[in-house]
Amino acid sequence: MEVFRVGIAFKYPLKATTTPPVLLFRVEQGLNLILQRVFKNRTTDLAEQYPALVEPAKLILKKCNGLPLAIVTIGGFLADQPTKTAVEWRKLNEHISVELEMNPKLEAIKTVLMKSYDGLPYYLKPCFLYMSIFPEDRNVSQRRLAYRWIAEGYARDKATTDRYFMELIERSMILPTQQSVCSIQGFDSCQLHDLIRDISIAESLEENLLFRLEEGCSLNTHGAVRHLAISSNWEGDEHELESTVELSRIRSLTVFGKCRPFYISDKMRFLRVLDLEGTDGLTNHHLEHIGEFLHLRYLSLRGCDHIYYLPDSVGNLRQLETLDIKGTGIGMLPRTTIKLTCCSLDFSKMSGFGRCEACHLACCIMNPNIIRGIADSGVKVPRGTRKLKALRTLRYVHLAWGNVIVKEIKGLTSLQKLGVVGINKKNGPGFCSAISSLSHLESLSVRTGHILNFGKGGDSLNGCLDDMSTAPENLQSLKLSGSLEKLPEWIKGLQNLVKLKLELSRLSGNLETMQVLGNLPNLSILGLWDSYFNIDVLQFQTGLFRRLTVLDLFYTRMKIRLVEFEEESMPSLEMLTLSLGDTEAAFSGLELLQSIKEVRLSFHYIRFTPKSSKTGGIERLDKGEYEWMKEKDRRNKPKQDKVREELQMQLDRNNNKNRPVLKVQ
Repeated sequence: MEVFRVGIAFKYPLKATTTPPVLLFRVEQGLNLILQRVFKNRTTDLAEQYPALVEPAKLILKKCNGLPLAIVTIGGFLADQPTKTAVEWRKLNEHISVELEMNPKLEAIKTVLMKSYDGLPYYLKPCFLYMSIFPEDRNVSQRRLAYRWIAEGYARDKATTDRYFMELIERSMILPTQQSVCSIQGFDSCQLHDLIRDISIAESLEENLLFRLEEGCSLNTHGAVRHLAISSNWEGDEHELESTVELSRIRSLTVFGKCRPFYISDKMRFLRVLDLEGTDGLTNHHLEHIGEFLHLRYLSLRGCDHIYYLPDSVGNLRQLETLDIKGTGIGMLPRTTIKLTCCSLDFSKMSGFGRCEACHLACCIMNPNIIRGIADSGVKVPRGTRKLKALRTLRYVHLAWGNVIVKEIKGLTSLQKLGVVGINKKNGPGFCSAISSLSHLESLSVRTGHILNFGKGGDSLNGCLDDMSTAPENLQSLKLSGSLEKLPEWIKGLQNLVKLKLELSRLSGNLETMQVLGNLPNLSILGLWDSYFNIDVLQFQTGLFRRLTVLDLFYTRMKIRLVEFEEESMPSLEMLTLSLGDTEAAFSGLELLQSIKEVRLSFHYIRFTPKSSKTGGIERLDKGEYEWMKEKDRRNKPKQDKVREELQMQLDRNNNKNRPVLKVQ
């Protein structure tokens, strides 16, 4: 069965459920349906005959989000109105939630949606209602939901959250989306239908589960709510906050937009989840008393780029399961973090609140994305980190802090995801020995210390990874960043590898490398990112890459005479992404790709004189650099047009059933 979101089709197998999934229409189908209901014919051209109604119609369709019942019912309601004006249609769109409650003509929509909610099994209802925490039209990552659900006690472990996530998709209660084409999971994020979100909010309020502080909200006392979400448009003060909800009853606090100091109140003494991801205005002193939240299980500071250190009191958070500091300025963890091992003393007897996920440290690099490159810095972990026996995720750790770091990693026998920076020939043998002892490892990322030199004498991975005695048999994702003369031998044995990225390896175009990679039996996603050298032919040969579905090519300041896809190469390839920066390349064979659905083409330019800003990142482009990029764009337009035309001609000759498209970004 096919399920459609506005403009995008998603396919997945549906299991038998107690309530049937909600059927969704494409946007063009929805527009045709609503016009038939309103104007009683199939010939009305809205843009030509009623141009003022085009925009309001799109807004109403967006609210309906492809739900045929909603489209038909609202279309009938609009048909009964004496006038068909943009003002009336906009008014309906703005007050559709109220109309669902009060207008008997629209009651059928709410009835059907409520049946979908009522038919959810008991374990999915709180997971679904939890979605109402997030703003309208917000893409919510599966990662964020998973570890929050675990912290709340809705799921025992990550595998259970994955199952719940897919069940909600299968029942059409959430819309699957994808933030990264290179995600192993496929769907790695989701949204709520606008109308279903209204149901979620109403039920959450009725059960005192959630209150959203936002512009125009009721400031009557709401008492004992469990979850508090503060929107970016709320401008109230501390008194309003404390008089609206009982802070001592709050179990989760989620802030969107600007985070003001009084939001994090010491009265929230039973707080389990503190999610400040992507907020503005958060600084180090706001976290001074974080150690007082003794029940905290989930703490996310992801993207808070003015946080440079964690207070020692973080060691008091003995129940902490997830600490996410990706995208902050934190370069070193306090020694007290080794106390977090206390939360793993006895998982089996701790009420099933996700204790097997005990401490999920996502210690990631500062300002991670620089023209899709990666910064040099990693995090220094304290001596004694090896005591965190339940640790599942640790990235990125800088090995150059000393050999003691490698010993700490070797002791983390439950690690599933590991990322390291600063590998070299001196610490390489010890690191390989450590990896060989990590039998549960599923994801590994290894970077040299100075990858940003882009072929100008930067560190090499040559000889750093050759001492691996056996390949980690459970490894599914591998990323190597640094130059290589050839692939380490153990890569041939990665029978379960699904995703591989080679960054600045200088192996693009190496025929032997492509043959090794092409014979990996389960490789589905391959990324090749290189710069500053020339390739004669990058050839994907017949019979190789049988399982590959996504190929991501990112090249900067290179000349590639030909990128060639031979007949019956990559028979499963669905997505090809091409990002070319000052790179000349010709392509052939796209018409031979049997399963291709989409080619994404983009152009970028790098003029690297990396100047550190006061936050430790790379400064934004000044006016002169902006003008330089505009001029570069103008000069390169003929070349870009030629590449685009060449790709389009080949796709036009491709006769596969997917009718592949070219998207220029």
